Amino acid sequence: MTTDPVKDTEPTIGRLVADASRDISTLVSQEIQLAKSELKVSLKNGGTGAILFAAAGFLLVLAIILLSVAFAYLIHWNGDGLDLHWAFLIVTGAYILLALLLVLLGVRKVKKVRAPERAIRQGKKIPPALKGKHV
Repeated sequence: MTTDPVKDTEPTIGRLVADASRDISTLVSQEIQLAKSELKVSLKNGGTGAILFAAAGFLLVLAIILLSVAFAYLIHWNGDGLDLHWAFLIVTGAYILLALLLVLLGVRKVKKVRAPERAIRQGKKIPPALKGKHV
């Protein structure tokens, strides 16, 4: 009868820590790869959407130009209305007034812009909290 030495099949703590560290590293790198692939798809869709919005905006600008000409000819009304040059000036003046109104509304909104005070206060509390100080 031979007696074999007892083999310790239990992993050591060092081995467990090394395995856990390796597994966490693999998991993090795979999560980063997943995020990259998702971002790539999102950016592609976002770029395509932006191009489509730009094309739609261009077509709307063309439509506004044609509508402006149509309004001027409507004011002219086959020679029975105002002269054509006055009709075009009236349409141009209407657009200038509309632009001024939009500028005034935009200035009002811009004046309401404030710094994010609550976020700044919260952000100033983070460094001391990381150092273990209670603020």
